[in-house]
Amino acid sequence: MTVTAPARTGAASTAPPRAGRREWFSLAVLALPTLLVAIDNTVLGFALPAISATLAPSATQLLWLVDVYPLVLACLLVTMGTLADRIGRRRTLLVGVAGFGVVSLAAAFATDAAHLVAARALLGFFGAMLMPATLALMRTVFVDRAQRRLAVAIWATGFAAGNALGPILGGVLLEHFWWGSVFLVNVPVMVALLVLGALVLPESRMPAPGTLDPLGVLLSLLTMGPVVLAIKTFAHDGLTPAAALALGAGVTAGVLFVRRARARLAAGEEPLLDVTLFASPVLRLSALANATTMFALTGLLFFAAQYLQLVLGLSPLDAGLVLLPGFVVTMLAGLLAARLGRSVPLRVLVPAGLLLAAAGFLLCTALGGGWGAVVLAVAAVLVGGGIGLSETVTNDAILAAAPADRAGSASAVSETAYEIGAVLGTAFLGSVLTAVYRGAVAVPAGVDGADAAMETIGGAVGVAGQLADWPAAALLTSARTAFTTAVDVTAAVGAGVLVAVAVTVVLGLRRPAGPQV
Repeated sequence: MTVTAPARTGAASTAPPRAGRREWFSLAVLALPTLLVAIDNTVLGFALPAISATLAPSATQLLWLVDVYPLVLACLLVTMGTLADRIGRRRTLLVGVAGFGVVSLAAAFATDAAHLVAARALLGFFGAMLMPATLALMRTVFVDRAQRRLAVAIWATGFAAGNALGPILGGVLLEHFWWGSVFLVNVPVMVALLVLGALVLPESRMPAPGTLDPLGVLLSLLTMGPVVLAIKTFAHDGLTPAAALALGAGVTAGVLFVRRARARLAAGEEPLLDVTLFASPVLRLSALANATTMFALTGLLFFAAQYLQLVLGLSPLDAGLVLLPGFVVTMLAGLLAARLGRSVPLRVLVPAGLLLAAAGFLLCTALGGGWGAVVLAVAAVLVGGGIGLSETVTNDAILAAAPADRAGSASAVSETAYEIGAVLGTAFLGSVLTAVYRGAVAVPAGVDGADAAMETIGGAVGVAGQLADWPAAALLTSARTAFTTAVDVTAAVGAGVLVAVAVTVVLGLRRPAGPQV
């Protein structure tokens, strides 16, 4: 059965229908893609040392391995979200599920870093079909606002649960199997999701979608791709001609994209993205907060996984257990936010969450005192609690700020913000980490592989394993001290970003327009 979104004009004269047993079971199915994507991202962070040892990627390839997935997602989420509004959200979701499963199988057996990067890019392509369709379907299934807020909290809890399960599952897999098993685990989940999704999820689409705008699609790709690439290049190499050229191309395409969207709206035609959605400060600032929470999460995981395994020498499983309390707190904070959201305004909850995460990052500047694992565990709790408080209410606010027939587009805005934040978390914070590490590490004279040792701490550990006792010990001591110093600086920078965004949200929503959300 196909459900079409209600018309944009006119308010319902009666209370919206409340969800029943079938709708709540549908939510369990809709949480599966979120759970899986979160597991995939978390597991990858913990698998980086094993991938580095086996495939020997360069520092650039290592960053691309993490970044290419959110980069492709960021490019395609708007297109896929709008496509889902037109051809059907369930259909788009199931195509993405099938493709994600097949490419996960290919990624598990990649033979070199380049092939794994390519597989991650394809995972981004099919992943772009999953998240907007999933969140948009929740707008269709849960019409009652209070129930939808709880549903969004549970959906976000699936993301936190994936983050919690990822390190544990990854630790078990990496201790008993090769690194490819972290991708192979996606396949049975995707098979189950295909079956359950076809059976229980309703189809929904725009009632009169019109034709897709191919030029709008092209302009969206030419906007998101170069802009995100420019951010990544600038963070890693500074203001190079390539970064400036990419940024100029992206901004130019973005201006043309907005003009075309407005022209199509004025002519009564459907644009690829309804840019009037951004007139709402609630939507704009909620998207900014989403980007910042993902920035914090991916940045924390990038340096925490390496610190715990390569500096403290913990196994992948033990490293995952150190961060587990933080992910559990994310789930609990998300459910608490759903309840608090009934009485506490957005302009209070979101900044409070961001400042709590900032406190966690500030705590990470104290890793050199001999209690590194304990400090990281407490920091993860603070960051996780902040993310849980913020992202539940922001996702609900974004859905509520957009008309029902634009649910896919609004969801795409939310998810695009997440992926841009993920790119910045690894590109910007990862580049700060790398720059400080390179400036602080000292390689003993005459050591073969000095370049690799100065690129990453994983490279230093690999080189040390081939040396005699004294130079190996000297190299490891220097690399671990340099990496700890790099984490201190990186965490301070991350805390500053979180505080700045919290202040921006407070100022931007100090005079909320329209109904309180």
